[in-house]
Amino acid sequence: MFDQVTTLRPVAFYARALRPELSEGAFDPAHSRLLWVPFHVAVIAFAGAAIAHGSVAWPLVPLLSLTIGCSFAGLTFIAHEALHGGIVRGKRLRTLVGWLGFLPFTVSPRLWVAWHNRVHHGHTAQPTIDPDSYPTLAQYTSSRAVRVVTDQFALGYHNRAGVFSVLVGFTGQSLQMLVGAKGVGLSPKQHRLAVAETLLGVAFWTAVAVYVGPLAFVFVYGVPLLVANAIVMTFILTNHSLSPHTAINDPLVNSLSVTSPALHEWLTLGFGLHVEHHIFPSMSSRHAPEVRALLRAKWPERYQSMPFGQALLALMRTGRVYKTDTSLIDPRSGREWPTLGPRAIGSEAPAASIESAPMPAPILHLPAASVVG
Repeated sequence: MFDQVTTLRPVAFYARALRPELSEGAFDPAHSRLLWVPFHVAVIAFAGAAIAHGSVAWPLVPLLSLTIGCSFAGLTFIAHEALHGGIVRGKRLRTLVGWLGFLPFTVSPRLWVAWHNRVHHGHTAQPTIDPDSYPTLAQYTSSRAVRVVTDQFALGYHNRAGVFSVLVGFTGQSLQMLVGAKGVGLSPKQHRLAVAETLLGVAFWTAVAVYVGPLAFVFVYGVPLLVANAIVMTFILTNHSLSPHTAINDPLVNSLSVTSPALHEWLTLGFGLHVEHHIFPSMSSRHAPEVRALLRAKWPERYQSMPFGQALLALMRTGRVYKTDTSLIDPRSGREWPTLGPRAIGSEAPAASIESAPMPAPILHLPAASVVG
């Protein structure tokens, strides 16, 4: 029981155990997902033109903005999977699809590969290293900037302003990563190229703004960008922000999968099945349900999943500062919550239910010597 529940295992442990049981073709690139690109581009173009030319009544304009925002987010999910190699394999084609997919956010593909693929996936939930991880109490206490950002903008306990971070969070973090690109390992030359890729995107949207005019641009790009931020950020936050910090990158401990209705999962390319993605990042999420079934069969006490809405509610009810690796705190009120963690074998407790029911027992944080390879 102790070894199964409390020992941290690296990604390679799960990958080696699961790979032989996966179906043939599970690692083939999902080329057909490229068809999402012209679909979303068409939605954006036609809806944007309708707004710009006044082809629809003004009461319908917000609905078209919402639709454009959903396609912005859809392109982002394509870029994410493509830059992992799950849709196309060639480096140049991956970069092209990634640039087009991230164009709404003007995120450089080479910046994303460094920030997300290498640093986040290589050091998930490792404090001070993972750029997607919330701060420790020591970081919060020692840095005024961290305190301001966390207290004012983090989605969490009694923090209404946290909604703002959802609406602009991905845009803001992308800019932060670009400015601090050395922190994710970009060389000066690669940083210059990342800036160039970003400015190319900025130039595109500047041209759109000039063409459609300032008022129309608010609804063609401004409002849709807020919508896309909200969609993307709610997934990013539920992926890891309820889970423990871990010295060893154990995806069944430091990651959470979220489920939603089939149509929603189809439109978001199964991005919510995030534990599965961290085990096989280069696999198209089309095959994530197969990985999920194997994980639930092999490690039912470790695999963590909950409905998307329940995970969002849990985020709003808990602090975003790590007092310890396995406990969250709201420093202003002093209130604490346990992080998610593997439950005891045989327990029928849900994966997580903050406030309304006890959380699963948090994992015991162990030193690196406890890794099972």
